[in-house]
Amino acid sequence: MSDTEPENQSRSIAAVERAMDVLLLFGRSGRADLGVTEIATELGITKAAVHRILTALRNRDLIALDPSTRRYALGHAAIGLGRAYLARTDLRVMAAPELRRLAGATRETATLSIRRGDTRMYVDQVVPDQELRMEVAAGVPYPLYAGSSSKVILAFLRKEEIDGYLSRHELTPFTDATITSVRKLRTELNAIKKRGYAVSLGERQIGAASVAAPVLDHDGGVVAAISVCGPLSRFEPRLAEFVPTLLKAAGAISAQLGYTD
Repeated sequence: MSDTEPENQSRSIAAVERAMDVLLLFGRSGRADLGVTEIATELGITKAAVHRILTALRNRDLIALDPSTRRYALGHAAIGLGRAYLARTDLRVMAAPELRRLAGATRETATLSIRRGDTRMYVDQVVPDQELRMEVAAGVPYPLYAGSSSKVILAFLRKEEIDGYLSRHELTPFTDATITSVRKLRTELNAIKKRGYAVSLGERQIGAASVAAPVLDHDGGVVAAISVCGPLSRFEPRLAEFVPTLLKAAGAISAQLGYTD
């Protein structure tokens, strides 16, 4: 083996690691797309190196370029990898027993929500056998500033992600109870992070109430939210008694994802 072979091998490994760093940045940034300068700044590498990496990733359809904006997003091959992972570790399958227990214990609707960029959506629910009950619409995107599931996801994001979200979005009211002040919302998010759950009393829908807790992964990052929701008049007097059961359910799901306190 020549003296240059180990050096060439080390360079190849370093190049692969940089490419993986770029790809992983798209997955954790929370932004729909990224520019070359953003990537270079966040990863501490040159723009020339970023261009080379993006070209290689585009050749494998892991990254796609929008020619009008010159910004990059995950390509269909990366999305396929994500789907393959989700098929193996389906969060809905993990959460289903806890949602059933939660709905049974509270006699109210239990839901599972996941984040999608700057929105979140319901992906599962267990509805109790009640004459007056709430049902949610799965797959509909909702903003992250209104409602307990939305706020608890936003509160447990990294500070720079929260700052970015608030800089991009106007806090438009859904009801008179919606928080529309950035200062008040930041105060609310800090309180949610401290106590570990969020409450909504008619913030997104008049006459509805809910309490939500985060589902955290092995790194402590928020990947989902579970909630209990119901008609405001029946729900509000019992809200405090729902919290321990909700937190226990969220903790059980988080533990399956490798989270430890």
